[in-house]
Amino acid sequence: MRFVRYGERGVERPGILKSDGRIVDILSLLPGLPDLGPLFFTDAWVRVLENLDGPGPSPGVRLGPPVARPEKIICLGKNYADHAREGNMSLPGEPLLFCKTPNTVCGPNDPVVLPESSGQVDFEVELAVVVKTTCRRVSPLEAMDCVAGYMVMNDVSGREAQFGDKQWFRGKSFDMFAPMGPVLVTPDELGDPGNLTLETLVNGNRMQAGNTRDLIFKIPEILAYISRDITLVPGDVISTGTPAGVGIFRDPPVTLSAGDVVECRIEGIGALQNRIVAG
Repeated sequence: MRFVRYGERGVERPGILKSDGRIVDILSLLPGLPDLGPLFFTDAWVRVLENLDGPGPSPGVRLGPPVARPEKIICLGKNYADHAREGNMSLPGEPLLFCKTPNTVCGPNDPVVLPESSGQVDFEVELAVVVKTTCRRVSPLEAMDCVAGYMVMNDVSGREAQFGDKQWFRGKSFDMFAPMGPVLVTPDELGDPGNLTLETLVNGNRMQAGNTRDLIFKIPEILAYISRDITLVPGDVISTGTPAGVGIFRDPPVTLSAGDVVECRIEGIGALQNRIVAG
């Protein structure tokens, strides 16, 4: 299944995206159903909705982020060897984790606002995993049972702040710096998440191209590693890293300016398309 959230920012409604492009308004059929977040995943609503069909919004409605208010957004750095090499960085011996804050979350077609306090804004296409159940000290063999589904995420990065601060928190956590979507695809529909092509286009020019088979740490390893000491809860987002081609490591560097359009695509899921706007 493919889940979406649609409507104005802050009042999005959950929906199901059908193969013909229609969105089914879940709440019109099941008014008591929770939003796509912790209660939705905990109570296993996915099984109830498999054959749901009915009315929905008119075409062209705004899509919001497919997950409502994730408690945690945990990201991996240097999880593609080619990306580490392009930055002249050593490969990590264990997953390198950092966080983005919830204020970064925005929809798949929302504008991304340039921050006042950092230049060199960059793009990073990533496969994002959404957690469906409380996950603590799971083994790699158990880990995939904790996955609700997958999204595209752009780990937008303010490189001037990231490198100037000598740690990544601020440069990764500016408002609107985590466009997500366009859908949450359930594992049964997506199939193997370990062999998906990813790419980023800026103003129509391909900048990144990779495949999730090149992840250094695969999804089961990532979930096991994080949950060893950090309890994951339903609705948490794990973003698995980006392939080579980011702007800052190009010669000359390519960074984003107002008016640029960034498109991040992942096979089997879809695309984000975000315009960069002045703050």
